[in-house]
Amino acid sequence: MIIGVPKEIKNNENRVALTPAGAVELVKRGHEVHIQTTAGEGSGFLDDDYISAGAKILPTIEATYDIAEMIMKVKEPIEPEYKLIKQDQLVFTYFHFASYEPLTHAMIESKSVCLAYETVEKKDRSLPLLVPMSEVAGRMSIQEGAKYLEKPLKGRGILLGGVPGVRPAKVLILGGGVVGTNAAKMAAGMGADVTIMDLSLPRLRYLDDIMPANVNTFMSNEYNIRELIETHDLIVGAVLIPGAKAPNLITKDMLKDMRPGTVLVDVAVDQGGCIETCKPTTHEDPIFIIDDVVHYCVANMPGAVPYTSTLALTNATLPYAIQLADKGWKKGCNENEELKLGLNIINGDVVYKAVADAFNLPFTNVSNYLN
Repeated sequence: MIIGVPKEIKNNENRVALTPAGAVELVKRGHEVHIQTTAGEGSGFLDDDYISAGAKILPTIEATYDIAEMIMKVKEPIEPEYKLIKQDQLVFTYFHFASYEPLTHAMIESKSVCLAYETVEKKDRSLPLLVPMSEVAGRMSIQEGAKYLEKPLKGRGILLGGVPGVRPAKVLILGGGVVGTNAAKMAAGMGADVTIMDLSLPRLRYLDDIMPANVNTFMSNEYNIRELIETHDLIVGAVLIPGAKAPNLITKDMLKDMRPGTVLVDVAVDQGGCIETCKPTTHEDPIFIIDDVVHYCVANMPGAVPYTSTLALTNATLPYAIQLADKGWKKGCNENEELKLGLNIINGDVVYKAVADAFNLPFTNVSNYLN
């Protein structure tokens, strides 16, 4: 198979979809790997590294899309890329369709095959291609939240871990999944007073067992959220419904109950956000303020630590990419239920129900394409 890896063009997106080590694994199986020039530089990988791995370097993004049977990316295609995607071309990347209708319609019109990292799912309901970036984003949410709690950045002026004789900051984490767990670990390690909320009592029991003493668990419901936001300094939105838009757990009217300088970090923003007032921001312009509450809503948080993120992402995606390259997407998805669940749009048909439901689009059973 001919595999193309274009350079990411989203604002301050420095990750690349494939490391030189990943290129070696594909090339030695007889596949062609074409990398757009400088695609890996932001992550610390030079063109010469890819050439040594057996890949070929292409001069432009247009050439990369034109030659490839499978495109491997990190972030969803943005508008300048829409016209470059061809009919029947397999695009393997994060899409988060349910949060952005124009992208959904553009991919329908392209008649490409869209296989989304974020909906590849194991039997235990875990999301193997979302986990590594969720781990990074969860940890970064505390790193960034701690920074924006500083007074010059419009925060409350509170040190996350406090000092002897002074109480630490209070951190509220909405969601006890991968993002929330990693956020809680980081916040606890920095000495904060942490509360993590979830709808699942078994999950709360598990978190209560594994977390240090400065992490408390609490059942998630509107009453409890309204009570806790009045006293917490940093609030992290870490809620995910696979392939669907995240629910709004914090609404606009709740901002008035928060103290000035409270910081909100919505890690779910690329799936629509779980905080009503959040809208996607960039690393270049990461925050905005509503009712004296600081909102940090960068939609590609792991892009700020691209070396770590690129290695973690390739570790997870490469086994699936090898299956797709070796077998083709139809056979690969027929033989692997995890990959099958990653299919979102095929040749103009929406085959992932949560995406169809998000925009009232016709839904086509994926089996129509695989049998």
